[in-house]
Amino acid sequence: MSQEIHTLHTPKKVGFVSLGCPKALTDSELILTRLSAEGYQTSKTFEGADLVIINTCGFIDEAVKESLDTISEALNENGRVIVTGCLGARVDDGGENLIKSIHPKVLAVTGPHATDEVMQKVHEHLPVPAQPFVDLIPQATSLAGIKLTPRHYAYLKISEGCNHRCTFCIIPSMRGDLVSRPIGDVLSEARALFEGGVKELLVISQDTSAYGVDVKYQTGFWDGKPIKTRTLELVEQLAHLAEPYGAWVRLHYVYPYPTVDHLIPLMAEGRVLPYLDIPFQHSHPDVLSRMKRPASGERNLDRIQAWRKQCPELIIRSTFIAGFPGETEAEFEHLLDFVREAQIDRAGCFAYSPVKGALANEIPGMLPEPLRQERQARFMKVQEEVSIAKLRGRVGQTMQVLIDQISAGGKQGAIGRSYADAPEIDGVVKLLAPQKVSQRLKVGNFVKARIVDTDGHDLIGQPL
Repeated sequence: MSQEIHTLHTPKKVGFVSLGCPKALTDSELILTRLSAEGYQTSKTFEGADLVIINTCGFIDEAVKESLDTISEALNENGRVIVTGCLGARVDDGGENLIKSIHPKVLAVTGPHATDEVMQKVHEHLPVPAQPFVDLIPQATSLAGIKLTPRHYAYLKISEGCNHRCTFCIIPSMRGDLVSRPIGDVLSEARALFEGGVKELLVISQDTSAYGVDVKYQTGFWDGKPIKTRTLELVEQLAHLAEPYGAWVRLHYVYPYPTVDHLIPLMAEGRVLPYLDIPFQHSHPDVLSRMKRPASGERNLDRIQAWRKQCPELIIRSTFIAGFPGETEAEFEHLLDFVREAQIDRAGCFAYSPVKGALANEIPGMLPEPLRQERQARFMKVQEEVSIAKLRGRVGQTMQVLIDQISAGGKQGAIGRSYADAPEIDGVVKLLAPQKVSQRLKVGNFVKARIVDTDGHDLIGQPL
């Protein structure tokens, strides 16, 4: 009998792999929170799991290959695999589910942002036996749920989907139109994160500037107060929540609409980080038109200059595409001039890659791949010159640094980030060993540092 009870309550283990962008990461966090709340445990290996869940990315060819390779590995090492995420929404040339056609042995496939569907499939293929006494105990899962980031920073997703139909992008076909989260839910999660020790909140979505458009900026309620479902009001409240903790609020995926102008005073006042992640993609009006992107390069340049006049410390990071179909040499040179004149602090650049299902594939004038790659390299050379020159201007300044890693218990230096550096996509601040013998650097703490040198895209700082 005792052996029977032991077998009945043996924990069910789920292996989990999360691929892709921070938005996919937050989907993974939701699924893991539900799994934990229902009594499932996680396995660090495929072999040690009763079932494996893979959250895939399907945006560019490299990401598709990584996702398919991971599925293959999990099938070989475990055999019981559920697939979710963006790649799960893609179909092959015959209109069949792409993953099912390549890996017919997977147990189930869902698209992105499908926590309920994933849990339904988990229950179907790996049910947890009812525990008559434990099941009566209320779950005490935090509003913030399980996080896959280090304890001192977290992503806060404010909406799902996108209303744009950019010709190079298939995300709306996978994630759908814009759906904003209720502002009360967003703020409650943010408060729980700050209370849990988060020192940096990274606001993410497909289009942060459009938050609330889908609900016509309706008034929501939080803590008994009416608050409009709109980016400005949301950011104001996040700044208010962060202040008692001395925490950072960083904004990602901000389209350069005129409404962004109202956020700059909050940055100039130090209430949120003077950092904007804006996916410009290009600068030439004709290329932007072929991309079906909002705004033109000229308006963007004027807007950046106005922002910097009001908030000189403003950092702008962006992403661009080189070699878009029909891009002429003059249009590409226009892009290089934009990067120089706009003084883009940080940027990534993709050589255009035909993504299956993207309308841009039908645009005349597809450039040869070697030319696309050559333009990407030229772009990055110019961007590096701009970025490094701006970094060298930091030498001699004192900056606040959030510590991510330490050496020798914090006595021999550390790796951290300034307000200008988002985790994993920007540079870092390499902190030297503290000059004070009693000083010990700790992960998740802020420290003041004097910038003494640069190292490529990174800064070197002396803790004070």
